[in-house]
Amino acid sequence: MSAPLLTVGGLQAWYGRAHILDGIALTVNRGEVVALMGRNGAGKTTTLKAIMGLVERRAATLRFDGRDLSALPAHRVARLGVGYVPEDRRIFADLTVEENLEVGRQPPRPGAPAWTPEKLFALFPNLAEMRGRRGTRMSGGEQQMLTLARTLMGNPSLLLLDEPSEGLAPLIVRQMAEAVRRLKAEGLSVLLSEQSLSFASAVADRACVIETGRLRWTGTMAELMADDGVRTAYLAV
Repeated sequence: MSAPLLTVGGLQAWYGRAHILDGIALTVNRGEVVALMGRNGAGKTTTLKAIMGLVERRAATLRFDGRDLSALPAHRVARLGVGYVPEDRRIFADLTVEENLEVGRQPPRPGAPAWTPEKLFALFPNLAEMRGRRGTRMSGGEQQMLTLARTLMGNPSLLLLDEPSEGLAPLIVRQMAEAVRRLKAEGLSVLLSEQSLSFASAVADRACVIETGRLRWTGTMAELMADDGVRTAYLAV
């Protein structure tokens, strides 16, 4: 079996003097979707930001595709092939859909799916219908799709996807779930943070459950769905 694409061990992270993550450990294999699950404030978003280098962090192990990320800033992590889709939909509001996609363009990289605007329009038909529309005239769900599509234009090998179903209409949530499944079929590895069990169970192979910045449980998605005790202790609202 090949080595994991992403290996995280002993991950610590801070916001100022506040110690948020305490020893997070997880792996993402090639072509795998892993759901990082927990309640609001559990540390899911911070974990993604720490991997990306967007918050102060230390780790015993933080390796992507054989490279040590622990001392790298976010822009260098991105150049290695890690794409980050934040929860707050950071599109360029004054640019059109097509212009937003061009901002994200990077050359194809070995071992990663190659994306073009036309291929992304096939993945997100909603965006295909509004190629010349500016971001200010898009709904929240459409902006979420555009943020993901723009990140894919960088041809990442690993996608860090933060709360893809949060605050979206049910139809858009279903479209986002189908998009994640198609990304996996393309060979893309995905680590997503998610609160929705229904969304995670529809797309993920494995789950890692965190609470107050610590890893509490890890296993297959099927095992999590069958474990009432874990779901009640760490995921029930």
